[in-house]
Amino acid sequence: QVQLVESGGGLVQAGGFLRLSCAASGRTVSGYAVAWFRQAPGKEREFVAASSRTYITRYADSVKGRFTIPRDNAKNSVYLEMNSLKPEDTAVYYCAAVLSSGTSINPAEYDYWGQGTQVTVSS
Repeated sequence: QVQLVESGGGLVQAGGFLRLSCAASGRTVSGYAVAWFRQAPGKEREFVAASSRTYITRYADSVKGRFTIPRDNAKNSVYLEMNSLKPEDTAVYYCAAVLSSGTSINPAEYDYWGQGTQVTVSS
C-alpha cells in the first residue's frame, strides 16, 4: 500500500508559479509510475503529467512547456512545478500512483490517490 499526501496548493495570480508536493509513505515511490490529475468544478478528472519509474515524463498538451514533474526519491516525493499559470488551470490537483513501468493518462489505471489540493489562479 502507498499513501499519498498532496500539499502546496493555494491562490496565485495569472502568470505566477506554484509547486505542488506529493509525499508518499508505506512504500518507496521510486518503483511506481506517478501522475498528477486535476478536476475543475463540473468537469471530469483530467490528466496533467506523469513520470515513470525510469523518469520518462508525459504531459497534457494544455500544460506542455509550463509544467514539470520532478521526482526526489531521497524524499520519497514527486512534485508538480507549475509556471505561467492561467485561470483555466484552476482545479483540485490529485497525485496518483501505480506499480507500472508506463505513464498512463487514464485515471482508472492508477491504484493509489491522494486527497487533492486546491489550486486557484486569479485573472
